[in-house]
Amino acid sequence: MTDVRARLAAMQEGDLPVHGGRTLAYVYDSGLAEVDALGRDAVAAYAGSNGLDPTAFPSLLAMENDLVATACDLLDAPEGAVGTVTSGGTESCLLAVQAARDAHPEVTDPAIVVPDTVHAAFHKAAHYFGLRTVVVPVGGDFRADAAAMAAALDATTVLVVVSAPSYAHGVVDPVTEVAAAAAARGVRCHVDACIGGWVLPYAARLGRRVPPWTFAVEGVTSISVDLHKYGYAPKGTSLLLHRTAALRRPQYFAWADWPGYTMLNSTMQSTKSGGPLAGAWAVTREIGDEGYLRLAEAALTATDAVVRGVPSSLSVVAPPESTLVALETDGSCDVFTVADEMAARGWYVQPQMSYAGRPPTLHLSLSAATDADGFLAALSDAVAAAVAAGPVTVDPEVVAFIEALDPTALTDDDFDGLLAASGLVGASDDGGLALPDRMAGVNALLDVASPRMREALLVAFLDRLSRPADRL
Repeated sequence: MTDVRARLAAMQEGDLPVHGGRTLAYVYDSGLAEVDALGRDAVAAYAGSNGLDPTAFPSLLAMENDLVATACDLLDAPEGAVGTVTSGGTESCLLAVQAARDAHPEVTDPAIVVPDTVHAAFHKAAHYFGLRTVVVPVGGDFRADAAAMAAALDATTVLVVVSAPSYAHGVVDPVTEVAAAAAARGVRCHVDACIGGWVLPYAARLGRRVPPWTFAVEGVTSISVDLHKYGYAPKGTSLLLHRTAALRRPQYFAWADWPGYTMLNSTMQSTKSGGPLAGAWAVTREIGDEGYLRLAEAALTATDAVVRGVPSSLSVVAPPESTLVALETDGSCDVFTVADEMAARGWYVQPQMSYAGRPPTLHLSLSAATDADGFLAALSDAVAAAVAAGPVTVDPEVVAFIEALDPTALTDDDFDGLLAASGLVGASDDGGLALPDRMAGVNALLDVASPRMREALLVAFLDRLSRPADRL
């Protein structure tokens, strides 16, 4: 047992840190060690409990209803609003799309209308559930174009989606206008507030300008908000709220036509550990409303400091309305090298590829534990190093070669050659795959590839990574 624990600790040493505020994507750190410990204890206490049947584990149902009630108060939900705890933001988004589709069985070719900044989870939902996505370009301010979204609605539209805020740029879409247009056509309007929903209400209470986006906006029919982001709960819990129980009903799945038990599910999962739910309940109860107000203020203050202090070679793409910041360069360096240099200094920032003529950017998710001064000092050094190195380039002949490839026609051998040539994978001493120490060259190559080619390469990359090295 001691050996297994030691091995776990040793393996984890190669992971990004989840505490200390230095990982500016994937994890969200309150900086409250005692709260984190409480959350872990709650997860462990309920790890064996099964949320499949709420009558068998009524404590899980009580905690779920408590979390939904808290979120309803936070998000201006009317009387009669309902909600469900899910495994994360993607599952919440999937269920919002599935419920919208199943509410209209008469629509034989259903579609969702989304801005091009919508989270990829909605494209995943459309792919899984057989819907079309009607993608509407955003305006110059990176917000959904309300008039264009309204014009895209037709008899096949079952759902419209807006973000509060969008992940890539940290701005809130014009929810009021889009929701009104959707309501006029009798179409559901979902607000993806997975990353901002536990911050924006407190930002408003702190006197910051926050565009309307909650259930206070007429026409908003559902909202997703993650507890494992700025609720600072253990992974993975999210909430999907519906304005009425009737809107949620198509989300449920029931099946009695077999000789076993009647299956009844409120989420994509059947069996699900009670641990994450208990962890979220414990953390939210321990932090409390005033605690979240203080944490939001700390995260927003750090965001303000970062926006004010970015080095001259960088600029903020859009003034953030929450805790998300996108940075681009002036051409004297590239974001991929800056990301590598930040990693060398113990900070993780997330590169975002170029899109629709817009340059690549760096994504930052600031949290309450982020030390803005320490981050800016490291960023200044990283940018200086990136400027000294000069922008990373890709050979034009390689660009032309990649552009001429059809990702749907490539074989496994072709992918193996491309992965090796890109630097994504190489051979390790033990015969396995070795990952590159620096990613700038790889990311620059991926950036010149088309989205479809990039997807195909990264799927091949994940496939090669996810193979057992040793068989027991």
